[in-house]
Amino acid sequence: MNPKELLADYLRYLRDERRLSPHTVSAYRLDLNVLLQFLRRRSLLLVALNSHDVRQFAAECHRKGSSSRSIARRLSAVRRFFDYLIAQDLVAANPANSVQAPKPARRLPAIMDTDQIASLLALEGTDVYTVRDRAMLELFYSSGLRLSELVGLDLSDLDLIDKIVRVMGKGNKMRIVPVGQVAIAAIGLWLEQRPALASTCEAALFVSQRGTRLAGRTIQARLRLWAKRHGSGLALHPHMLRHSFATHLLESSGNLRAVQELLGHASISTTQIYAHLDFQHLAHIYDKSHPRARRRGD
Repeated sequence: MNPKELLADYLRYLRDERRLSPHTVSAYRLDLNVLLQFLRRRSLLLVALNSHDVRQFAAECHRKGSSSRSIARRLSAVRRFFDYLIAQDLVAANPANSVQAPKPARRLPAIMDTDQIASLLALEGTDVYTVRDRAMLELFYSSGLRLSELVGLDLSDLDLIDKIVRVMGKGNKMRIVPVGQVAIAAIGLWLEQRPALASTCEAALFVSQRGTRLAGRTIQARLRLWAKRHGSGLALHPHMLRHSFATHLLESSGNLRAVQELLGHASISTTQIYAHLDFQHLAHIYDKSHPRARRRGD
């Protein structure tokens, strides 16, 4: 039986016996047709395909510009197709089982430059909510906190004299993080106004208009509000401030291990994403400054 007939039988099986949706069957058809085209170009037999051939197929898809996600999907389709062929006693082994899909490219986190940060944090207003929000934003950027970490802060976690905050991170791991002078000043102003909202028995550092611990969604909404007022057009969220903290600190210090400790990352590999961001910054400076790097017309 030729490959086209085998594929047609498989698609009927998916449609009639597996009862997969027409959209899903169509996706299998498209992905497996790419495989059949590869076989024709290489004069390969479907039933004689081996793992080396499947790796070559994945490599060709990559050379032609397919994304890691697309290649992974095609390999999955090939793997399931051969499971079907094995069940039909047409092949003895699945050549795609030992072929790993490429890892998707890691997206670099969005950050703000120092000028954007300074402009954003210059919140205008002296009302209790603006003072509270300014303190939150300063603390996010000063100490690189996660949203959940800031939400969980109690008054007792903050030491304004030693300028540190005790943070409960992922996996209930406690860490001590320094707090910058500007953030300390902003928090001090908030603590002066906090009694106007919070009851004396409320432990949370940041509270809502009802006097209870501020919820994560409320903080996210307040950040979006300030970003809109700022007019930057950025989709501001707490992690953007955390990413900016890490990137700016790495640019200044070059100490990846220290950034790892401050962020509370269990593995240095997680922190290394900021090294890529830092390299992008350095590459930009190089392109603009080095006489042998400048493009014509610059």
